[in-house]
Amino acid sequence: MNQVSASQLGTLKETVGRYGIWSFAMRAEDPEGATERAEAAAELEELGFPALWLGGNPGVRHAVPLVEATSRLIVATGIQSIWDYEAAETASAYAELEASHPGRFLLGLGVSHAGMAKRYRRPYASMVEYLDALDAAGRPAERRLLAALGPKMLELSRDRAAGSHPYLVTPEHTAQARAALGETPLLAPELKVVLDSDPDRARTTARGTLAMYLTLPNYTNHFLRIGFTEDDFKDGGSDRLVDAVFAWGDDSRIRERVDAFHTAGADHVTLQVVDNRPGGVLPREGWRRLADLLK
Repeated sequence: MNQVSASQLGTLKETVGRYGIWSFAMRAEDPEGATERAEAAAELEELGFPALWLGGNPGVRHAVPLVEATSRLIVATGIQSIWDYEAAETASAYAELEASHPGRFLLGLGVSHAGMAKRYRRPYASMVEYLDALDAAGRPAERRLLAALGPKMLELSRDRAAGSHPYLVTPEHTAQARAALGETPLLAPELKVVLDSDPDRARTTARGTLAMYLTLPNYTNHFLRIGFTEDDFKDGGSDRLVDAVFAWGDDSRIRERVDAFHTAGADHVTLQVVDNRPGGVLPREGWRRLADLLK
């Protein structure tokens, strides 16, 4: 049974709101960029985004300076690999941050990919063991989410966490995930956004990001389960696949794509701006545009 009450989940949904920002660059550790990251976090809060999701396998420590730079922003790991952070370490860091800034952190956990984690083994059983260790340390289930694409991990998200944060998904998968989770748990899919209305240019930008994910069986198997074929994985991804997992176009088209995830059952959509600039550059102009078009 789920350890999280309906009232706790209702409060969580209200706190994170309908939209958040997802960013690799905000997870960076370089000291020279710390001031800009803090300023960017404060601006996201001012723009009305209740939550910031950190990519790039972040730990609790990556959330701390961003929580400290803001007054309301929820900072989440999206997603922390269980292979790279011991449960005891995570529980201790989480408790310290919660004590100083109550309710400002969400722990997103995932099992990563066999080709990216040397310790990868029995992913489902290992996640259960990790959650058991967090429970034993007194870390609350209502402040954690699991990356989940397949049915078993979605059920675990329902039973042992506050819900799920699926990455690189479609509205069709979101509908399936909602059915698996039930009505109450938080469902917060990630959606990549290319702020470009030229079809060829936007899809080329999208493929520059998508190609890497198409080398990972967890994602290609997921796409096969929801109706794509091997042909959709060629040359960085077919138009059909790109259009399914990216929002691109003018403001109205992007808003329609975001709304499609909510219609399919998402409570909260985490938006990742994708462009051709170096990975460490914060797409702050893109975040401002998203804030405007989501009003």
